Amino acid sequence: MFRHQGKSRKLKHNLQIATILSFVAGIVNVTGFLAYNQLTTNVTGHFALFMNDVANLEFWKGTVYFLYIFSFLFGSFFSSFLIEKFRKNKRLNVFVLPTAIECLILIAIPLYSDAFEITYPDLIICALLFAMGLQNSFVTRISNAVVRTTHLTGLFTDLGIELSQLFFPEKHPNREKLKSNIKLRLYIICFFFLGGIIGGFLYLQLNLKLNALIVGALILLASLFYDDFRYQFIRTKRKYTQR
Repeated sequence: MFRHQGKSRKLKHNLQIATILSFVAGIVNVTGFLAYNQLTTNVTGHFALFMNDVANLEFWKGTVYFLYIFSFLFGSFFSSFLIEKFRKNKRLNVFVLPTAIECLILIAIPLYSDAFEITYPDLIICALLFAMGLQNSFVTRISNAVVRTTHLTGLFTDLGIELSQLFFPEKHPNREKLKSNIKLRLYIICFFFLGGIIGGFLYLQLNLKLNALIVGALILLASLFYDDFRYQFIRTKRKYTQR
């Protein structure tokens, strides 16, 4: 799911990566909100608050929201930059790089919060937004803009459009593709919600606080190891089959 691109990429690959990443995004979204009362997976709300402060001539107050927006943007830029930089390296799966960095951030934040008192929570929010920018960028690249996992506004819009098209089969004859798209949207939405529920349970009921982010990181790492193990296993199997 982290390797197949272009024509070799199938619905099952998108479903697998969408399930994992949307679940992790749900955990990050709820954990960040419960910890700091701020959105940490998208910037729509931050942009509205930034414009509100600018309209009220409170430019300095609005700076923090600009930093939130920039952090997500820079995460997206940095992820795509790494992919472009190392794309020609055939030995390296370039999509592992941004995923590994995201894991590092999700692990480093709770470890830091356990060891030290957080005096600048805005930096933690920026780091989480940067991580989500990384994730949204590389999953967009690997799925050819089919999968996005950190916010739901566009997903609900696409889902509404595609559900309406089911009622007009003469205008949209490719029913299988349409149903596949609807299935993918529903998977992302459901697992984002499920991740949010699990994140809230870990944060509030188990009192893990920011350590709930480590669960998201472990899920990402496990998926990376599984994907690599499966890839190596298939390569080895083909090698011996050819003999």
